[in-house]
Amino acid sequence: MRAYILGRLVSTVPVLFGVSIVIFLLMKLIPGDAAQVLAGPSATRDEVELIREDLGLNEPLHVQYGLWLARALRGDLGRSIELRAPVTSMVIERFKNTAILAVASMLLSIVVGVSAGVISATRPLSGFDRLAMLGALFGNSMPTFWLGLVLILTFSLGLGWFPSNGMSDIRGNGGPFDLLSHLALPAITLSGVSAAVIARVTRSSMLEVIGREYVTTARAKGLSERHVIWGHALKNAILPVVTVIGVQMGYLLGGSILVETVFSWPGLGLQLYRAISSRDLPLVQGGVMLVSAVFVVLNLAVDLLYALLDPRVRYS
Repeated sequence: MRAYILGRLVSTVPVLFGVSIVIFLLMKLIPGDAAQVLAGPSATRDEVELIREDLGLNEPLHVQYGLWLARALRGDLGRSIELRAPVTSMVIERFKNTAILAVASMLLSIVVGVSAGVISATRPLSGFDRLAMLGALFGNSMPTFWLGLVLILTFSLGLGWFPSNGMSDIRGNGGPFDLLSHLALPAITLSGVSAAVIARVTRSSMLEVIGREYVTTARAKGLSERHVIWGHALKNAILPVVTVIGVQMGYLLGGSILVETVFSWPGLGLQLYRAISSRDLPLVQGGVMLVSAVFVVLNLAVDLLYALLDPRVRYS
């Protein structure tokens, strides 16, 4: 196991290196001049050229990338062009809020998706099964921003049950309940697609397992149906579900930009949206690089979780 973990950690290095190259090149393809943005609309050509030279933008691309990578390896992702603040501290601070939203959405997706999938598999072609799979199809097809707007119109503007934006009350009446009330609608919106995918995979995996001999044997021993389904069948059907959960966690981190924009949630997604709008390239690079690194770590964690859930899985 230790050799496998070490090997996987080493394999993440070329992955992150490749990601950094792609991100750097994509940032160079974005229209706009970072030096002009930093200098302002009234700056002269000489002032713009001075800033471009100070930032190293006159250097060839490979030299610019080398300088950026050397700073990134030291934990320095540069300074925000618009806010004039260190990118590293900015993205880490905002990522904490994104992590709250992503974890809450993932927990909601797992509870709803696994429960619906298991119940559907134990009652195939029933009314619940048809309704759950129809809901999964709907959840997997609808745009995230559209669902967010519908929830705002219904539960915020219409019924007044939940706030429609922000992370806390502007009057300063914060607390756990205040956070949960602001978190409810964004978490439901972000979890819609993930819950649908998890439900469908869980149902498919459970239908394959329920007919196995060890499930029949467990029933023959007189075990309760709940223990047979949740203790035996689900335990053996969980590996494909874990794989999907790992992939969906990356989707939640990447898809949070739309949800955070709709609900004005002060996370990394909203920060990246504003950075892209203002051509703040160092901030965009730093934010995307952080999300990519977290996604790689999550994939490693999912692989290691296999051995804990299924003793038949062994790594050499």
